Amino acid sequence: MKIIENVISDRGSKYAVAGGPAATREEAEAFLRELKRHKKFARATHNSWGVLFAVDGAISPVKSDDGESGAGVVILRMLERENLVNHIIVVTRWFGGKKLGGDRFRHVQTAVRHYLAENATGLAGRPQG
Repeated sequence: MKIIENVISDRGSKYAVAGGPAATREEAEAFLRELKRHKKFARATHNSWGVLFAVDGAISPVKSDDGESGAGVVILRMLERENLVNHIIVVTRWFGGKKLGGDRFRHVQTAVRHYLAENATGLAGRPQG
């Protein structure tokens, strides 16, 4: 599990991003449980995530917005562009009191880009699965 904190701060909201291998729904759920063992992440306003499972040669996208409407789809699109399968990415937001409107989608993209850039060598074996 790779966690990158303090990726973005905007109008009081703070973002972090985490990711790691997840080849099944159970592994994704275990990843989320492990992430939320950190009290900080358990108390976050949103833990939006996405993963592309490779199942018998087909791709099965799974996501959760966790109340941040549309965030999971943004993560899935970025995973698809990178052809990154069997790897979960979670973007965490702590709400700072002011709505961000459409900027929140840019922040999700920025967080995922940050994760992908910091882990480029570790993800070089794409596709996984």
